[in-house]
Parts: sequence; C-alpha cells; structure tokens
Amino acid sequence: MKYYLIAGEASGDLHGANLMKALKERDNEADFRFFGGDLMKAEGGTIVKHFADMAFMGFFEVAANLNTILNNLKFCKADIAAWQPDVLVLIDFPGFNLKIAEFAKKNGLLVCFYISPKVWAWNQKRVLKIKRIVDHLFCILPFEVDFYRKWGMEVDYVGNPLLDAVAAFKPDESFLEKHQLTGQKIIALLPGSRRQEISRLLPEMISVAEQFPGYRFVVAGAPSFKPEYYEQFIHQKNIPVIFNSTYDLLSHADAAVVASGTAVLETALFNVPELLVYKGHPISIGIARAVIKIRFIGLVNLIMDETVIKELIQQDCTPENIAAELDNILNNKSYREKMLANYDRLDEKMGKPGASAKTAALIIKYASKK
Repeated sequence: MKYYLIAGEASGDLHGANLMKALKERDNEADFRFFGGDLMKAEGGTIVKHFADMAFMGFFEVAANLNTILNNLKFCKADIAAWQPDVLVLIDFPGFNLKIAEFAKKNGLLVCFYISPKVWAWNQKRVLKIKRIVDHLFCILPFEVDFYRKWGMEVDYVGNPLLDAVAAFKPDESFLEKHQLTGQKIIALLPGSRRQEISRLLPEMISVAEQFPGYRFVVAGAPSFKPEYYEQFIHQKNIPVIFNSTYDLLSHADAAVVASGTAVLETALFNVPELLVYKGHPISIGIARAVIKIRFIGLVNLIMDETVIKELIQQDCTPENIAAELDNILNNKSYREKMLANYDRLDEKMGKPGASAKTAALIIKYASKK
C-alpha cells in the first residue's frame, strides 16, 4: 500500500520512523512518501519536506510565519493529490495536520490521525470537527479514550510510542569515552528542537553551570541544526553539544533541565530527575493562559495529575529558579527519592511497549476495508 505520512517536529519524526518500521514488517509492499525528518528518511521512501522548515510553536510565532505555513499547506495538498495514497497518516502537529485532514477527507482519502490533538486542554468543541474529518484516531494517553467518548467519538487507544523508542534503545558502550565524559557527573540540557525554544531557553540553562562546579553540563543538540548554531549561546564555555545521542546522554545523566515537550516524558522514562522549563513570546503565553484550561503543561504531571516535576514557565524560568531546583534535585535526598518513586508509579501507569505495532496493524486493517 501507499502511505503518505506527515510529521512536523522532532518527536513526530521519531514516532513516524517507528511506525514506518512496524508497517514494513506487516506490508511487504509498503511505499512511503512523507513530511518528516532524518529518522523517517532512514526507513526508506521519499521525503518531501523536512520538519526543520515547518516547526513553529506559539500563537505569535505562527502569525509571524503565516506565509511560510500557508505555502507549506498548499504544497502538501498538491503533492498528496498527485500521489494518491491509499491512506494518509497524520502524526500529531495538529495546527497543520487538521487542515490537511479536512482537504484529504473532501477528496475521498482515508485519514488516520496518530497521537491525538490536545483538544482536552482548550476549545474542546474542536472534537466535533475531528469527528467529521478524521476516519480513525489513535490515542496515546489513557484518559483520552473517556474524553472522546463523552463527545460521542470512539477512538483506538494504542499506548505510548515513547515506550517503543525507549525499549528499542541500544546503548553506545563507548559514549562517555567518545565524548570525553568518563568519570564525570552529568547534567543534561534538552532545550528543544525549534529555533525559538533554543534561543530563549538555552542561555538560561547555561547560565547556571558555574554554580555546579562538580558537574559537566552537556547539551542534547537537535539534528536539524549544526554545531555552529549552538556556539552563539555557549560562547566557548566548556559545554559540549552532542547530536543524535539523546538517549545515551540521558542514560548517564544525574539530572536534566528539559524544554516542555515530549522530551520531558522521555527523561522520566530514563529515570532522570528533571525540571521543566518553557519560555514563549509574551503574546503567545498571554493568549495560552487565557484559553488553556489545564493545571500542568508537562506530560509527566499531566499523566499523573499531580506535581511530580517542577514547571518553570515564562517569568518563573529564571537562572535563580533553575539553579534552586537543580540544587534540590541533586542535593536534597528526600526530594530526589520522592521524584524517583513517582517515576515508578508513572511506569506502572504507562504500561508496556507496543504502540507502533498496534497502530500499524490497525492502519492496515482499516485501509484494507476501504
């Protein structure tokens, strides 16, 4: 079958690659065309556009890049229409993908949406549109099934694909030696994969390094950027940037400072005590606070429905607060042990790997019936 996939950010590239792998195992004639990244590209098929040209986050940032987004939408629609896939698989990235879903539905294509838009967070009436334009929705958070059912929509719960990625991870035994980190205590810095995130968060993260002389701060570089991009923030400090080895970095880290997003949950799954940081454009944050009706923004806290990790957002995201929380994580034994105990509870709640395989099997099943 012909599968057209769209992932617009680094996490979607990861989940898309694992899904493609699972589809190939079940469909010997799988043919892929996609918007995605390097991980999806490694699975074969044709990459049409890299997510690095598409990832804009925040109301203001989207408005500022509206022409680029509209051109990407126009190009994507034309490419889908020309290729005529058997099934369209949209991976997260709802601002873009829901518009593509509407187009595809009008043109008689089977629309599968992998990783539900977070409609439970704000403007819940969007579910009515999703019911109309999405044929099959695959959810990765347990509470989403009941949420959609309340709106009269049946969805498939497949589990969380991050469990697949973590389970498939094979450590690089030479990682520490290769990056001259042998014998050092490590604090991992994960500033995100978008230009706006990195430019706002990395300077704050780096600014506290001198307060922890017994630790080596190490940045997880986003694969869509070159080392030179990070140098403008690091200013020749002894802080390495390591690419394509985030899981190896986390597996050796004593603590982590992590930008809000999928990486927050990944860090917890690696049992690394962490704090969440986030800064957006003031206009974007103001709008978000007015419309979003949830207590937390971090996936760890959302899943557990309680404060497991500290969230430092906007004006709270300061070097002073980052340093204070890092000190707690590293030096307050009871505080650290409580976080790790909560991670054990999180593991129980998350369940077992298998989301990619379940989703692939369901996509093939639904596409075969079309």
